[in-house]
Amino acid sequence: MQAIEAVCPAYSFHYLFVDDGSTDQTLSVLEKLSSKHSNVQYLSFSRNFGKEAALVAGLTYSQGEWVITMDVDLQHPPRLIPLMIKEMETEQYDMIATQRQNRQGESAIRAFLSHKFYELLRLMTDIPFCQNETDFRLMDKPIVNSLLALQEVHRFSKGLFNWVGYRKTYLSFPNEKRSAGDSKWNLTSLFTYSIEGILSFSQVPLDIIAFIGFLVFILSISYAIFLAIRTLLFGNPTSGWTSTIVVILAMGGLQMLSLGIVGKYVGKTFMESKKRPLYFIQKTNLDLSSQKEPRKL
Repeated sequence: MQAIEAVCPAYSFHYLFVDDGSTDQTLSVLEKLSSKHSNVQYLSFSRNFGKEAALVAGLTYSQGEWVITMDVDLQHPPRLIPLMIKEMETEQYDMIATQRQNRQGESAIRAFLSHKFYELLRLMTDIPFCQNETDFRLMDKPIVNSLLALQEVHRFSKGLFNWVGYRKTYLSFPNEKRSAGDSKWNLTSLFTYSIEGILSFSQVPLDIIAFIGFLVFILSISYAIFLAIRTLLFGNPTSGWTSTIVVILAMGGLQMLSLGIVGKYVGKTFMESKKRPLYFIQKTNLDLSSQKEPRKL
């Protein structure tokens, strides 16, 4: 708050903090902060529902005509906010998004995989993903309403922000160090998030399965014709248990991989059909009776 107000003294802000089921002293800090400042409100989840659910909750209970989403660890630099506001005041844009200039401070393998992930997303989807895009954004109310109208349970916000369209520009900043704590995003969670992004916005994996299946079918027919002709012309009977076993194992592995990919899509459809709430609010200083109900899908 101090960092934001120091760079934006001419503006007044309403702060809404979303505590995603933390197990430290975050909630008590927010309670003390809200008791001292009337423009501070908070939502505390009953457990950890994830970044996407926290983002939806923040947008759902946001009150201003313009909304900024950002992390509290200062990896999203408050010094950019005046520039974002200035761009919005030109009325040329509906959203001011941000992107990292580099991956300084991260491991080489994580930076490499992140770069390739964005390349893969652009290749496999028709969504104009921006390299190193972050969740630090300034947007107007129509965009907020559009995002809340989307009914996904498994959400990939970077894709949704691009999918809804509207006029948008980017500001870039160098990668910042966290003000406190360590990131809980390891390579496994990043890989899972990447798979979620691809499955949410692309049917290319299914197209690849169909193409491979068709290709294997053509090769099988061609090989069968070749064996038949060779036997008829040269009387050379087919033989070779080793090659047969290799082919069977290869086809079995391909079938298992294909079933796994199809299963991911079926699983996503199954979870969407449950229509579970994205989150449950355990404690808040908001008057929920006069506000929107928690988002149900």
